[in-house]
Amino acid sequence: MARRQHRYVGFVAIGLAMLSPAAAKAQDPDDLAPYKMLRSLQFVQDSVVSGDHSAGEMQRFMLGTIDERLRSVDTSVFDDDRNVDAALIYAMSGGNPQTLEYLIAHDVNGYFDNRVTDVLRKYLSGKGLLVAKTLEETAREYRDKKIGPYLALIGGNVLIATKPTDALDLYDQARLAAPGTIVEEAALRRSVAICVDKGMLDRGMAYSQRYIRRFLHSPYASQFADLFVTLVVGHDHDVKPQDVIDILSFMDAPRQREVYLRIARAAAIAGKPQLAHMAVERVQSLGAGTDNAFGPLADFYGGMAGLPTEDIDQAAKNVSGIAGNTLSPRDQALQEAARSVAEQILRAPDPASLTQASDPNTSDQEITSEKAAAIAPQPGAPGALPEPLPGGVASTGQSQGTDPSFNAFVTTNRSKLNEIDGLLAQEGNEQ
Repeated sequence: MARRQHRYVGFVAIGLAMLSPAAAKAQDPDDLAPYKMLRSLQFVQDSVVSGDHSAGEMQRFMLGTIDERLRSVDTSVFDDDRNVDAALIYAMSGGNPQTLEYLIAHDVNGYFDNRVTDVLRKYLSGKGLLVAKTLEETAREYRDKKIGPYLALIGGNVLIATKPTDALDLYDQARLAAPGTIVEEAALRRSVAICVDKGMLDRGMAYSQRYIRRFLHSPYASQFADLFVTLVVGHDHDVKPQDVIDILSFMDAPRQREVYLRIARAAAIAGKPQLAHMAVERVQSLGAGTDNAFGPLADFYGGMAGLPTEDIDQAAKNVSGIAGNTLSPRDQALQEAARSVAEQILRAPDPASLTQASDPNTSDQEITSEKAAAIAPQPGAPGALPEPLPGGVASTGQSQGTDPSFNAFVTTNRSKLNEIDGLLAQEGNEQ
């Protein structure tokens, strides 16, 4: 750790020296070579995803300083291939796209590979799909070069929508060639996103474990957590609870509780009580013996998930047991909805509605022709159906207000009932 801090101080010192033109002139020209400046940028960016969020300001400073240097440097510095790679990596690391255009326009000696610059220009202008195939081929060709991991990363970004499997391969190439860097962080996070979208549970869980072990303190870790929760909740029947516990065990207790809370909330909304209860139990066990601020909120989500279950009384208490003013606006809306559902389920039935149970004409009862005749209105009575004529055609003299199509339906089915009764009677005589 002390060595890392020493390196960081050294890179910051170089950056501060660049602030002053006089200081820059006092430096040996080699000390301001683009590739050396790029190393400082890479170190700062890797520090950010490793958890040093204060390095963000230095990252912006370094990008601006390298931009000025590339525009003012003598083109002879690109005799050194390391400086050519530095300019390309700068463009792929959040640098100014116009600076790449400037360098290409002044490249009279052919220092830059036209294939690489062409795909980069298309990608940086939002037209990467036009050169997707070339970008994929170029990334594989340069896989062992300095720019290889960066080309693989942007290649995956281009293919993620149209060829997700190929995008995963490029992300694998990128992260394996640049372990512990901002490139690996981005590649892992986007790989999890593909797995969520395409339902690749096993690969998604493997990528998630790698991400948590390496980039738990990244500023993008919250985005990853959302993806992980979606992956788990979307495959609750296939995910083993112990696998979730093992993966999240690499986090400290407060971060684990936060992720389990997200799982509990998402599972409760999706109507997956078993997963929600598992997550709630983990929140409570991780906070045992402490002032667990997440405990009441966990009970609230558990109560929501428990509404459709047999223990609805306790679930309703858990839903109402947390003060609304302690919830976010979205959770306040969930609480109101959950209370309404619980009230509807627990409300005593209206006695008047029970009279329907005495109606003998239910859908699961057999109606014989005798019963049908007994309950049918007699000819000439108010609302009586017309008698069928030979050939099954209903008389046009039906009573006023009766639907002809309904008359035909009843008449046809009455005839069928009579035929069935006749067959049953015949079978009874034969026996």
